[in-house]
Amino acid sequence: MDAAGGGTGTGRAFIGSFTSAGGLGILEAAVDPATGALTETRVVDGVANPSYLAFEHTGAGPVLYAVSETTQGAVAAYDIASPVPRPICAPVAVHGEAPTHLAVTRGHLLTANYDSGSVTVLPLAADGTPQAASDVLRHVGSGPDPARQLGPHAHQVLPDPSGRWVLSVDLGTDSVRICSLDAQAGKLTLHGETALRPGTGPRHLAFHPGGGHAYVLGELEPTVIVCRWDDAAGVLEPVGATLLFPDGADGAVSPSAPVVSHDGRHLWAAVRGTDTIAVLALDAIGEQADLVASVPCGGRWPRDLVLHPSGTRLYAANEGSGDVTWLDVDSTTGIPHRAGSLSVPAASNVVFV
Repeated sequence: MDAAGGGTGTGRAFIGSFTSAGGLGILEAAVDPATGALTETRVVDGVANPSYLAFEHTGAGPVLYAVSETTQGAVAAYDIASPVPRPICAPVAVHGEAPTHLAVTRGHLLTANYDSGSVTVLPLAADGTPQAASDVLRHVGSGPDPARQLGPHAHQVLPDPSGRWVLSVDLGTDSVRICSLDAQAGKLTLHGETALRPGTGPRHLAFHPGGGHAYVLGELEPTVIVCRWDDAAGVLEPVGATLLFPDGADGAVSPSAPVVSHDGRHLWAAVRGTDTIAVLALDAIGEQADLVASVPCGGRWPRDLVLHPSGTRLYAANEGSGDVTWLDVDSTTGIPHRAGSLSVPAASNVVFV
């Protein structure tokens, strides 16, 4: 981890929010390089419920992508090379309901569609413009929770560090699917599926910087599941689990986002309900995760947690309290301390560009 206190890296951030809950859509903010403080600069015109954002450098310049987490389901794209971001196309349908996450890999934009339990592939033009969907891979299965797991609910999709595989995390089926992507045809092929303990309700995963391990965060069961990742074989193998509370769950809790430090020594997990950030210490190879602390996130219902590219600060998007808090991270202990906040109604996600 970089030394805490300093600050290099990006000077712009974009924050997604739920317009259906009073959010402004996408908010652009300036980032103070010394303190990490956010200052609102403008609201970006866009789509309904841009709950998750992604950033990519294209041949034509930097592009910001956003899901539209609605029943119709769509993605939007913005040229952010100029001081004032502008849409580069009309929203593009994903043919899935309530997309909650998106990622870019090998010239394609992928979305995880929660309500329909599917993953959509959209080819990208040379300038980064999303094209019509080339594939929709539908998940199958269910879990033991009758309120949340009657069917599949894809919550996250992302490439592995090698770029060879696409992983999708499904809360409804208690599993992680591993797929190959045919970049020529824009098609996904299921390669394998890793089953997790029934009722875990996996939400998101994060990779260790060494590439050999991944950490799956349970939303229904407040655990971090440590997995070995074999990128040659495309195999994800659970090897252990760590509860996010010393004596297990206490009341209604809903973990949301795992983050791994750049040096692989610490793992953080945002926990809604307790409104905390769990701090876990990782061993030298990343296979053992031990809970060492739990600190306030600085707001209510932290839907997302993001590490600044400098590695020195965490940012929590607090949907319930309508703000984004930033926390300085102690470089030795990994324990974050609240340093400030910016009002963002129904905040859901932060991305730095």
